[in-house]
Amino acid sequence: MIKTVRGVHDILPEEMTTWHYLEATARRVFSGYGYRELRTPIFEKSELFARAVGATSDIVEKEMYSFADRGGDSLSLRPEGTASVVRAFINNSMHRLLPWRVFYMGPMFRYERPQKGRQRQFHQIGCELFGPEGPLADAELMAMVMRFFAEAGVAGNLTLEINSLGCPVCRDPYRVQLLAFLTAEQERLCGNCQNRMARNPLRVLDCKKEPCGEVAQRAPHMRDHLCPVCADHFSGLTAHLDRLGLSYQINPRMVRGLDYYNRTAFEVTTDALGSQNAVAAGGRYDGLVAEIGGQSTPAIGFAMGLERLVLLLEEGRVVDPVATVYLVMVGEEAQGVGLSLAERLRSAGLSVETNLAEGSMKAQMKRAGRSKAPITAIVADREVTEKTVVFKQMADGTQHTVALEGAVDHVRSLLQTLS
Repeated sequence: MIKTVRGVHDILPEEMTTWHYLEATARRVFSGYGYRELRTPIFEKSELFARAVGATSDIVEKEMYSFADRGGDSLSLRPEGTASVVRAFINNSMHRLLPWRVFYMGPMFRYERPQKGRQRQFHQIGCELFGPEGPLADAELMAMVMRFFAEAGVAGNLTLEINSLGCPVCRDPYRVQLLAFLTAEQERLCGNCQNRMARNPLRVLDCKKEPCGEVAQRAPHMRDHLCPVCADHFSGLTAHLDRLGLSYQINPRMVRGLDYYNRTAFEVTTDALGSQNAVAAGGRYDGLVAEIGGQSTPAIGFAMGLERLVLLLEEGRVVDPVATVYLVMVGEEAQGVGLSLAERLRSAGLSVETNLAEGSMKAQMKRAGRSKAPITAIVADREVTEKTVVFKQMADGTQHTVALEGAVDHVRSLLQTLS
């Protein structure tokens, strides 16, 4: 038997209800803020992610699924969504339509160690906003994220964590100080941090291993080295969040795992998922459009993992949909009559599941019970002769025999009674 590849999994029909619910909630909430859906290719040129995400990032160095196509180009399955959206922004000259607000949904791919809430093929919903550069845009984006969680009914205590990563003006001097501190602590760092420390010392602050975490706690903070412009931006953000009544925590260790972030960085964390506690994360990337080859354009965005959101949904909140009517057909003539009846009911907007496996009346009624449809319609030889149909309310066993031509009205009346 051929099994699924490690780190990927099937999403079964009974699970899809929850996925569709989350996706529909995202579409409704994001559309309310002026965002429209964008779909980008699942694979891109590898160079795109190396330039956008960062050649020294774990994603590019260790986690990307890359391959050479038959033309010799190096392609990669997308490990995240922002780079592809920026490439689409540039390719389609969307700088003419600023501000440009889009959201996306779809699978991403990273070669990571599979665990609860983290797979090698995982799914994200994300939003990107191009044009505005002030903290007002940052605050509205965070308000939208928190509104989504509230309207989706996500369980657990959620915390909005924020930080500032500065800009090239203030980050370069800070980098020198941080590197000096880490050099003195080098023997206490893990092998991975020792190897990449000189290339990108901020990565050490993002390491989840100990004692790197303890070293990071004592490291100088970026917020203490912000230039006046970045400091004003961050204070403006906190002021807007306060006016909105959004609670938040400042987390000086948050640097995010992608090189393109500057100034605002944020995460939404939960206490309900253990170590994989981030359910949404994002920030500003004002230099990324120019880095990839477009006109310099300020931008901010975020992404959230669907697998983790599914785990957080309140138990019983999303109910698997069932058919309104289950149709039992006994006999060859009854099958013809029943199929015509089913199409009439569907044309009236009703959901009908038909028994297609034939079988005795008893066997079909068992299937009707397992379907959880509130109403069962029965057509057998007698009903064919009399041009009638029997409707059974599955909750209490009450049965009604009605003429075929009145079937649609009768089901509607039953549904009103049941509701």
